[in-house]
Amino acid sequence: MPTTPDNLANEINRLLAGYSEEVTAEIEKAASDVAKECRKEIEYDSPHLTGTYERSWKIKKQSKRGKPKYIIHNVEYQLTHLLEHGHAKRGGGRTRAFPHIAPAEERAIRKFLDRVERAIE
Repeated sequence: MPTTPDNLANEINRLLAGYSEEVTAEIEKAASDVAKECRKEIEYDSPHLTGTYERSWKIKKQSKRGKPKYIIHNVEYQLTHLLEHGHAKRGGGRTRAFPHIAPAEERAIRKFLDRVERAIE
């Protein structure tokens, strides 16, 4: 079969569609894996007076137009900001901050970007 511009364009589109699906699947897997790792890191680094706060970290998956988004949240959401940044005390002064969310988030972003770059190559 002779190669015509139409055949060549169709073949290129077919190959690109296959490549796109592979990359998309790898990126979705990376997002899921990194979200799970990040939740474990936050859970490990969380202050643990009674253990309730550290055990209440969850992952919620949301999809918009077929694109998954993972949200890591805490059921004890009222405490997250207070523990992460500290807060004013009733008699004056401030409590100590326990930064446990921001460091895990930074590591997760770096891991995810590395995995995406490897998937594209």
